[in-house]
Amino acid sequence: MFPKVPDQHKVGQPLIPNGLGVIYVLTTTVYLFSIYFSNKVFNLGLDSSINGVSAALTLAVCILFGGFMGLLDDFMDLKWRYKAFMPLIAALPLMYYALQNPDIRTSIYIPFVGTIHFGEAYIFIIIPVIVMIVTNTINQLGGLNGLETICPAIVIIGLMALSSSFLLMIGPLLFWLILAYYNVKGKIFVGNSGSFAIGLTIASFAVVSDLKLSLLISILPYIINSSIILLTIFFVRKRAKVNFDGEKLSSDHRRSLITIVTYNRRLTERQTVIIISAIVLLFSVLGVLIQLLT
Repeated sequence: MFPKVPDQHKVGQPLIPNGLGVIYVLTTTVYLFSIYFSNKVFNLGLDSSINGVSAALTLAVCILFGGFMGLLDDFMDLKWRYKAFMPLIAALPLMYYALQNPDIRTSIYIPFVGTIHFGEAYIFIIIPVIVMIVTNTINQLGGLNGLETICPAIVIIGLMALSSSFLLMIGPLLFWLILAYYNVKGKIFVGNSGSFAIGLTIASFAVVSDLKLSLLISILPYIINSSIILLTIFFVRKRAKVNFDGEKLSSDHRRSLITIVTYNRRLTERQTVIIISAIVLLFSVLGVLIQLLT
């Protein structure tokens, strides 16, 4: 059912089913729609509806677009100049949700700097920028079994710990962790459909839950990774590449977070994923603590 691609960091480069992220998109959408209808019929208090705009439906629409955008990339291999700006369309439901929600703050507190007030610019500029940056940076940190599934799960758990709407993410997190298990085992790849969908999940849930500061701190490793990649491509005209000698990974340059971790050292794929996941965990914990203290 799914196209197969070679696992470049395994002996013999076995063919692995790719694009299993669509399963996450479908199951998550069904879960969020179920929450919406259950709340409408039984008034269970599982969904937060502001002026008739549902948080569950807003999240579902954003995730659906993320999956669709990822599928386009999987089958058409879109150029980065298109992929970079496509998430802006998915920001429209979030912008409307923020317009209808008077409780969402249009300011962002930054430690050692203070509170920056954006006013309406937060809705029309900052939210689209958040969606674009989070989606693209999360998509760029991958290529190793477990890396593109474990790290986003860590960020989501951190956001859930701070949000009163954490029930909205229980289903998506569970479905994603199931895919992560098989991804770590090297049985499946979630593909761009999965990485774009999970990126939009994180961005939209952070906006709906008004957790901008925690999100910013949690994804700093992603932002650093993307910044290094883009600066290297722009100035050096070379891309990051990790070498596999049939047993372990290594690199002779520092053009991404993966190549920095493996620079002049031989690590297994699992060790590399654990180290990067630990970095993301550190920043996620830091984001939770700073959010609680502000």
